Amino acid sequence: MSQEFGVPFGVTKDGEEVRELTLDNGVLSARIITFGGTLLSLTVPGKDGPVDVVLGYDTLAEYETNGGFFGSLVGRYANRIAKGKFTLGGREYVLALNDGPNHLHGGNVGYSHRVWTVEEAAADKAVLTLDSPDGEEGYPGHLQAKVTYALEGDSLSIHYQAVSDKDTPCNLTNHSYFNLAGQGSGNVLDQEIRLCCSSYTPADNTSIPFGTVEPVEGTPMDLRVFTPIGAHIGECFQQLEWGRGYDHNFVVDGQPGTMRPAAAARSRATGVVMEVETDSPGVQFYTANFVEDGRKGKGGAAYGFRHGFCLETQHFPDTPNQPDFPCATLKAGGRYDQTTRFRFSLMEG
Repeated sequence: MSQEFGVPFGVTKDGEEVRELTLDNGVLSARIITFGGTLLSLTVPGKDGPVDVVLGYDTLAEYETNGGFFGSLVGRYANRIAKGKFTLGGREYVLALNDGPNHLHGGNVGYSHRVWTVEEAAADKAVLTLDSPDGEEGYPGHLQAKVTYALEGDSLSIHYQAVSDKDTPCNLTNHSYFNLAGQGSGNVLDQEIRLCCSSYTPADNTSIPFGTVEPVEGTPMDLRVFTPIGAHIGECFQQLEWGRGYDHNFVVDGQPGTMRPAAAARSRATGVVMEVETDSPGVQFYTANFVEDGRKGKGGAAYGFRHGFCLETQHFPDTPNQPDFPCATLKAGGRYDQTTRFRFSLMEG
């Protein structure tokens, strides 16, 4: 049970105890809380000393009440499902509308707001599990999820597994906001991003994909070489205007189901380089366009508009309603298995 591991972090408004775990392998260190399976901090080597590169909060109450999914595990279906509806096996399922006209990140009480159980913990690894009953948030099937955080040399890996007794959409990811200059250091517009993605899925003004896959070449979505995040974010381009910046699913080059490079980012201020590998079909690049200025963060930091960026490795948004997208249905008796690795190093020179 969770209380056998870690230290107390708080008690939810419903009376559930939340624990905090610390992982450290001598190179990286991470703090994780069982509320939402949330990555509270991730400290990596910088050129002038250790740097905490993820945004977060100091208290459980802030994680419970503030939006943004800071550092959380999200599911049962990460990202959006159009109009909160999908059809599976000839039956229509209706989900909560918690993002305008759409369903987002699992609904009103998604996995980001559930207390996970610690199955195993060691100095450099934590295994968290969650039991999601049939019908929770409108989804079919009793789903059992397992997520393993592990520090491996210069990397943090997140391994997602799940099984269900009924066919169900399943799409798990982590929603950390990264700032490689250090959390609380301001906006990330001068940090550089590279996406190993030659195409993306354009979306409407509610962030639901049209169902097409379009090349990035010749558009501000072309981030295939290191580019300052702020270089094109304000251009007169409908996709960026609708999203208030980058908030788009990019198609990771290569074969889904195999580990391959998805993205990289770097900060010249700290010298931190982060490389992301995944076996997922896509990655959502989001530039904190809806984080309001003055939001209180860890250690009294003031967060704000574009003070972080997310790289949410995932199935494509709205896949349950998009037959041409790679399938995101977890079959009854089958196994969901996805891994993402974040590798850290220092810039040369």
